[in-house]
Amino acid sequence: MNIEEFREYCLSKKGVTEGFPFDEKTLVFKVMGKMFALCGLERVPSQVNLKCDPDRGEELREKYDGQIIPGYHMSKIHWNTLFLENLPPKLVLELTDHSYDLVVAKFPKKIRAEYDALL
Repeated sequence: MNIEEFREYCLSKKGVTEGFPFDEKTLVFKVMGKMFALCGLERVPSQVNLKCDPDRGEELREKYDGQIIPGYHMSKIHWNTLFLENLPPKLVLELTDHSYDLVVAKFPKKIRAEYDALL
């Protein structure tokens, strides 16, 4: 999977926006204003940071040693860095969904109501 495919998938999800809040080379995806994915556009090989349940994150790091690592410049407990080209695309999409779902599950009532009202 490449960065453009990853970007298209993220933008296909409900309530997602993209932007560059940190610098011109770190693309951030947010659902209802809350981050769930980051991509360093100039990083080679292509990498993305995704939120992850801590226990699952640890298992993934062991299973995909060197391909999934603790989140670069993020909380090492709650974020992982994935090297896109070296992982099965299905796994990348599954982990993107997991990150998105973790963020949506933590919405306060007001944001959840706005999210639910989206088509």
